[in-house]
Amino acid sequence: MTIADNESSAASAETMKIKTVNLEEGMPTVEQARTRLADELHKAKRDGARLLKIIHGYGSSGVGGALRDGILGSLARQKMDGAIEDFIAGEDWRIADASAWQLLKQFPELKNDSDLGRGNRGITIVLL
Repeated sequence: MTIADNESSAASAETMKIKTVNLEEGMPTVEQARTRLADELHKAKRDGARLLKIIHGYGSSGVGGALRDGILGSLARQKMDGAIEDFIAGEDWRIADASAWQLLKQFPELKNDSDLGRGNRGITIVLL
């Protein structure tokens, strides 16, 4: 199921819980960040969160970033395995993106997110 497919009225009626996780804090290796991501996803689900905002950065030079690539790869695998419903990379976190628009319709409070529409490649939104 993708974010665009998930328009449950029950989900829109629930209180939105979003948790922000800064994976680049402490300058971890990709493997350390992946381990922390798995831990944070587990905790968020246990705590009843529906959404996570992952801060992974985009590399100190602004031209890439192994941490970002590693985290996006992990999220893609977790989506395929059914561990998460979907994710939206920061550059797609805009109203014009179909998946982002569906998520914004489901959780209108997200329209106030400071990264919405900024093309911030250093973050990713995850729907659990």
